[in-house]
Amino acid sequence: MTGPVDYEIHGAVALIALNNPPVNALGIAVREGIAAAIDKAEADDNVKCIVLAGRNRCFCGGADITEFGKPRKEPSLSVLINRLEASEKPVVVAIHGTAVGGGCEISLGCHYRVGDKTARFGLPEINLGLLPGAGGTQRLPRLIGIAPALDIILGGEYVDAEKALELGFLDAIVPGDLIAGAIDFANGLIRDGKGPRRTAEMEIEKEGAQATLDEYKKKIAKRSRGLIAPARCIEAVEAAMSISVAEGMKLERKNFDELVQSDQSKAQRHLFFAERQAHKLPGVDKDTELRKIEQVAVIGCGTMGRGIAMSFASAGFAVTVLEQSHDALDNGLAAAKKTYEGSVKRGRITQEEADACMARFTGTVDYADLKDADIVIEAVFEDMTIKKQVFGQLDAVCKPGAILATNTSSLDVDEIANATSRPADVVGTHFFSPANIMKLMENVRGKATSPEVQATVMKLSKDIGKVGVMVGVCDGFVGNRMLYRYRSQAEFLLEEGALPEQIDKVIYDFGFPMGPFAMGDLAGLDVGYMVRKHRRENFPTNDRYSSTIADRIVEMGRHGQKNGMGWYKYAEGGRTPEPDPEIAKLVESVSAEMGITRRDVTDREIMERCMYTLINEGAKILEEGIATRPSDIDLVWVHGYGYPIGKGGPMFFADLTGVDKIHETMKRLHDAHGDLLRPAALLEELAMSGKSFADYQSKK
Repeated sequence: MTGPVDYEIHGAVALIALNNPPVNALGIAVREGIAAAIDKAEADDNVKCIVLAGRNRCFCGGADITEFGKPRKEPSLSVLINRLEASEKPVVVAIHGTAVGGGCEISLGCHYRVGDKTARFGLPEINLGLLPGAGGTQRLPRLIGIAPALDIILGGEYVDAEKALELGFLDAIVPGDLIAGAIDFANGLIRDGKGPRRTAEMEIEKEGAQATLDEYKKKIAKRSRGLIAPARCIEAVEAAMSISVAEGMKLERKNFDELVQSDQSKAQRHLFFAERQAHKLPGVDKDTELRKIEQVAVIGCGTMGRGIAMSFASAGFAVTVLEQSHDALDNGLAAAKKTYEGSVKRGRITQEEADACMARFTGTVDYADLKDADIVIEAVFEDMTIKKQVFGQLDAVCKPGAILATNTSSLDVDEIANATSRPADVVGTHFFSPANIMKLMENVRGKATSPEVQATVMKLSKDIGKVGVMVGVCDGFVGNRMLYRYRSQAEFLLEEGALPEQIDKVIYDFGFPMGPFAMGDLAGLDVGYMVRKHRRENFPTNDRYSSTIADRIVEMGRHGQKNGMGWYKYAEGGRTPEPDPEIAKLVESVSAEMGITRRDVTDREIMERCMYTLINEGAKILEEGIATRPSDIDLVWVHGYGYPIGKGGPMFFADLTGVDKIHETMKRLHDAHGDLLRPAALLEELAMSGKSFADYQSKK
């Protein structure tokens, strides 16, 4: 056969092989090819068994996402899977690499499943704001049980071959050549006279199932607050307990069709494509040669440096950690070990994996030991003088071609680069705390940073499981620059009449994990105090960056959760914020000092002043070329600052709301509250022309 599906005869076995590079996505041509091949095999009396396999780097990466939201073409994936399952000749699927999404669902429609040691399966639709729409919620619980199925469907993560065998998803792990092994397995079925074994005909174990479902409902109410897809997934799995697969698939399809049209799914699909777009860098050719990274070094083994080092060690890189003293080094490595031990206790990794990670660490107090490093990431105190001293030493000891990276959240990367004789090798790598957990890596290109260094660092971000976004140099880069404006508005609202608990509730209800004041207490108010001091010294302006309230709280000795007092008070050893009358008194006294008559501040004004200000500053960042695309800004805020994924990031949310509406509101706020809220020129341009940030991005 020609086209994206191959057909071969091997004795009594028909081999149907997907051949649609790179990931054998199940577009219409592939679906038609599989259906035609099944018909051909069933019509051949000499064929007794069918093997479905994949060429290329994996079995099947799932549905063709570009077809979502468009008129469905037949055979749909559901129809095709039902056709496979109905075959009177047993169908064996042979899995290598990934079988995810539609690739997993088509595997569930086959009668037997084998894989090699690389095989992984999963249903990641939840990450796109969707549910499996081709029988996944109906067949997977029947095959492996309610709880494991919900873990896979709601978690959106992949299961490896060993775990798949343990769960009963795989019937066998085949050594050696997978297709040859699958054909042998098929011949064994023929010899043993085994016919089709249809997942749709299996019974779900009902004892304890309802209690399990109720427990998962409680979990997602907290973990997936505000998102509709997880609840729809549970609804579909619950239906599988009492109705047929055919009836369950009708509910599943109804839910899928509703979700695919929802703003939440559109937002999550936007973020999916945004991650891929982020690697397209201006001035960097896609064929740019990457630098080889094997040996990694990190300067500093405090909270941030340790987290960065763990990110690399967990990804398989050898890491040398440098500290000023042996005591500091020993304490840092002991803390890393303790963190890994905690992961073992929680079942996230095995003891063997934890030991392997720690074995990749090497500690030193001597800069000379960094001479063979391919990349060195500095994670010392956020002070320009100290950072320039460090980079001067690195310049002296590091080999030619080594990448010198600074983990700064706001300092001028160009000034740091100029402390070396190799500014083309210097780049910012802004990790977010805790660095071993947070996904964002805000990479910062200086004026001289070479294309090779930019491309290498972006690839490295992906290698260690981070979402990399390349941005330009300015005060605070993208994330913190926008944060400063958002926080300023929150604090000015305090002066005008609000209290921390009201503002935090509005932001929490918008979808953030916590509001700005609770977040400040968690991060440590003394940290923000130092940042504000640095900004006032280095970026003098007539504009007020923030209220004096924040500084006064720190000067009262209130540093947040770390000492039980901040914007809120905390019970000893507790993390639950409680409104403090002392803070209310302070806020009111500052208003009086400034001659401000306090007023009732509405929740809507809080949302607009905080969230629309983010959008406005994002537009300025785009104007200046600090960010390449609106979607890059969205990635920064979703993965670094907890912006709700169901809203897709501030710039996507602007399009959902209407750029004209945002602009009109900003004009009104500017008239009422001054120049900090002046609408950005780009925001005005888009509003006046009836365009969106998506239109702006399409021109990039």
